[in-house]
Amino acid sequence: MTDLNYNHLRYFWAVAHDGNLTRTAERLNLSQSALSVQIRKLEQRLGHNLFERRGRRLHLTEVGRITLDHADTIFAAGKDLLGTLSLAGEARQALRIGALATLSRNFQMSFLKPILGQENIEIILRSGSADELFLGLEALNLDVVLTNQPAPRDDLTPFITYKIAEQKVGLIGSQKRLQGNQPLASLFMDHPVILPSVGTSVRSGFDALMERQNIRPKIAAEVDDMAMMRLLVREDAGLAVIPPIVVRDEIATGQLLESNINLDLTESFYAVTVKRKFPNSLLARLLNT
Repeated sequence: MTDLNYNHLRYFWAVAHDGNLTRTAERLNLSQSALSVQIRKLEQRLGHNLFERRGRRLHLTEVGRITLDHADTIFAAGKDLLGTLSLAGEARQALRIGALATLSRNFQMSFLKPILGQENIEIILRSGSADELFLGLEALNLDVVLTNQPAPRDDLTPFITYKIAEQKVGLIGSQKRLQGNQPLASLFMDHPVILPSVGTSVRSGFDALMERQNIRPKIAAEVDDMAMMRLLVREDAGLAVIPPIVVRDEIATGQLLESNINLDLTESFYAVTVKRKFPNSLLARLLNT
């Protein structure tokens, strides 16, 4: 029996994570036909098909999923080896961080503050969707992912989630919208509201509050980006359900006000990692602060 060709396995591994043969071929500077040949050779060696096509996207077969799990382990071990040995000869360290594209910039800066400005540390910051970032974390291209939602957890996705911060969420608006001491029902009867997107923890908590109070708010906008919510409330598009820290400068100058109504809502922040034999020592410093 011939040994496994690890070049074939690496090509399969790249396509499996991309889910798109064309994109992988472009990234690896190969023709699609050449890449297809490498994967077919691996399938012939294993005696099973690894992919099935559904529309334009490739999906793993059961054997493909098993093969990918083993490939992840094999190539992760290689990355760990290189990373460990590179640190042995260099004083400079790098920390690779993935942050949800819509995540609060204030939170990100707060998380990084203990290592900012240190000459021997390089911070590599990537933003993207949760799916993209968790794939990068599994492949050990990232050391940690910052998010405002706990990571999915099952036997095949061994993520470790640390809750590292929490901030209150308030009702923010212009002075003319928040004059006096109107009750919650009256505010939402008279003014539209700017909300986080459906599926976020803050939105779920807000929707539950409205259901308990039997209030049907008029929604001006549903936004998944705190920076855009800040712009909308500054333009007086409505009352915004956001953490006051997002608009702290506007509140300080009196351009915006925070209602004295307690929504009893908070936004939590998480750092997500995976178990590694050689974890990045910089990350341990940040998680322990």
